[in-house]
Amino acid sequence: MRRRMLFSTLVVTVIAVMLLGLPLGALVYRSAYEEAGRALHQDAEVIAADADAQLQNEGGIDVPHFAQVYPDLAIRLTPPGPGGAVAAGGWGYSPGGGDTRAVMEAEAVSPGGVRVEVWRSTRPIQENVFNAWLGIASLSLLAIGVAVGLAVLQARRLTLPLVDLAATAERLGSGVATPWGHRYGIPEADRVAEVLDRSAERIAGLIATERHFATDASHQLRTPLTSLTMRLEEIIAEAEDPQVVREEGEAALQQAERLTQTVESLLGRARKSQNPEVEPVGVDRLLERFVAEWSPMFRRNGRDLRLTGAKGMTAMTVPMDLVQIMAVLVENAAVHGQGTVTVHVVDGGHSVRIEVADEGDGVPDHLVGRIFDREVSGAGGTGLGLALARHIAESEGARLELVKANPPTFSVFLPVGGEGLDKATGPV
Repeated sequence: MRRRMLFSTLVVTVIAVMLLGLPLGALVYRSAYEEAGRALHQDAEVIAADADAQLQNEGGIDVPHFAQVYPDLAIRLTPPGPGGAVAAGGWGYSPGGGDTRAVMEAEAVSPGGVRVEVWRSTRPIQENVFNAWLGIASLSLLAIGVAVGLAVLQARRLTLPLVDLAATAERLGSGVATPWGHRYGIPEADRVAEVLDRSAERIAGLIATERHFATDASHQLRTPLTSLTMRLEEIIAEAEDPQVVREEGEAALQQAERLTQTVESLLGRARKSQNPEVEPVGVDRLLERFVAEWSPMFRRNGRDLRLTGAKGMTAMTVPMDLVQIMAVLVENAAVHGQGTVTVHVVDGGHSVRIEVADEGDGVPDHLVGRIFDREVSGAGGTGLGLALARHIAESEGARLELVKANPPTFSVFLPVGGEGLDKATGPV
């Protein structure tokens, strides 16, 4: 591309110089000879008038005078009457002989009848024309050089952005999805750069989404797998009682279905192909079933899981999402907390508040402001659960907050009816 631009610029410049320089050279040649011809004719008229005056005043023509005054001219004066012509001149040209191509001629006749013929060499005119042509050629070469230099700079200015954009595209293709941020001052190239930067941001977002899906899936699938393991252990422990085996088998089947729903929910969020559709959900029934599923694990560890608070509450939520949020909070209390874990339901007027608290030492002060950040944990955990739980809550118009650091108390604010959660409603 750069070579093509240089060649095309050079061709255009040469054509422009020829279209301007050749007519200008011809005009200089013509003007020089026309000007010299007019000057020579004026000299002939002046000589004729002077010779006429000499004849009237002195009765003859002073030839040495004309040779001295006009040393660069060859002059022939022919006075009226029987006398012959006289010649004067100082540059050695003999009228009627020599090379007539190198001279120019003019003549004039005075009022007294004196005929004057003058000749002048064209060599000085030719030298002046040659010098003018040399100046035109020099300016033409200078113009061509300047044009080539500007073409080189312009070609570099236009080709370097293309090379840089190609390198940016290559980076995207190799998996480096950070925006380059280069701008070149060329609207078209800048627009391509902006599109590539936006593409890089989208690719980075997709990569981050896939990475988060992998980590979130590994974290969220652990909870239903734990519950499923507990049910299978109950089946093994009560293998002699068919009724218990049947009940535990049904519970294990429910956990397997919940595991499938969890996988589908995580995949939907990762692909952003489904938006959660909230629905009226009876909080009592959902929490009672949830507490019943988790209670065996707490009893096995010598702890207790309780459900207290208001009854008959209905919230707008996605049942599976609420179960995942509660599982994160309860598991967090089971792993990092101590004593009894209480799930408490509060009627907040415009919201249903579900609090999860335990009797542990609480959240360290340096983690209170960052407890919901990804990969932030104060006790060797993954730091993913609370961040994912808040994300799930916010995706359906709910809110998850740490309302008290010691003893640790987390609250889920769910909207009541068809309205979203009032932003003024907060922890109390």
